[in-house]
Amino acid sequence: MSLTLKVITPDKTVWSDQVEEIVLPSTTGQLGILSGHAPLLSALDIGVMRIRPGKDWQSIALMGGFAEVENNEVKVLVNGAEMGESIEKETARAEYEQAQTRFNEADKGGDRLTKIQATQSLKRARARFQAAGGVVSL
Repeated sequence: MSLTLKVITPDKTVWSDQVEEIVLPSTTGQLGILSGHAPLLSALDIGVMRIRPGKDWQSIALMGGFAEVENNEVKVLVNGAEMGESIEKETARAEYEQAQTRFNEADKGGDRLTKIQATQSLKRARARFQAAGGVVSL
């Protein structure tokens, strides 16, 4: 038995198809969804959603939003989303490294707003890089 998954942004539908398994980046940690899951509404953080439409896993970079699970249907409504396979890995790596540098500089002496903006920028860059297949060391 499978799940119907729809990933929707304000301007497009990024995914609309059947999947066997989903791992969502909720604001409280990773959240796994299989068929028969109990009804759920969850806030999503900026991060990578993993889906398994068949044997292989695919990644989608999510830019925060909400997920609703009900009757084997999962609706993911997000501010932005991008399929990992469509992200150029080296470009995403460079963007991640630049965001890391900006974050480190803001953390040393920036005001509160600058630190928040640098943190959000770093999260977005990290999600894109990881969705493209990059490995981030902690």
